Amino acid sequence: MRIISGKYKGKRLQAPKKLPVRPTTDMAKEGLFNILNHHYAFSEVTLLDLFAGTGNISYEFASRGTEHITAVDAHYGCVGYIKSVAKELDFSIDTIKSDVYNYLEKVKKTSDIIFADPPYDFTAEEFAKIPALVFENELLNDDGVLIIEHSKHTSLEDLPNFRNSRKYGGSVFSFFEKTTT
Repeated sequence: MRIISGKYKGKRLQAPKKLPVRPTTDMAKEGLFNILNHHYAFSEVTLLDLFAGTGNISYEFASRGTEHITAVDAHYGCVGYIKSVAKELDFSIDTIKSDVYNYLEKVKKTSDIIFADPPYDFTAEEFAKIPALVFENELLNDDGVLIIEHSKHTSLEDLPNFRNSRKYGGSVFSFFEKTTT
């Protein structure tokens, strides 16, 4: 995987092969950040990276100046790898080893951007639980966004708070926002 922009633009990172991950492709990541770049000053946002895996998304935000990043993953090896890269590159990434659903039920801290990259083979119910917990527990700041990465074979557009989606190859980013009343 490669950091595509910011302080460490072009830096390649090699995650251990034994990690149970599917890192976001460079093409999809570049498309996502082109969208986000028009809405956010990365140095001013807080990021919650769920199902963080290799930390690919967290590193991209950190390289672009984001200092308040929390990366959550249930796999010990993933959390250890994120910690080691964050230390090596002097990134401010808090790592938490936890089941994502348990974390979302207990966390009180809000974020500007919540990015979730669960396994593509999740059931519709497992996908739906992510935005349900985020919005029930009011985990997004005003003007915040929840982004869920999923396969092009999965549709999340019928879920509450869905705004739009963007497709990049076999990956789709679905965007969810607070509804204003």
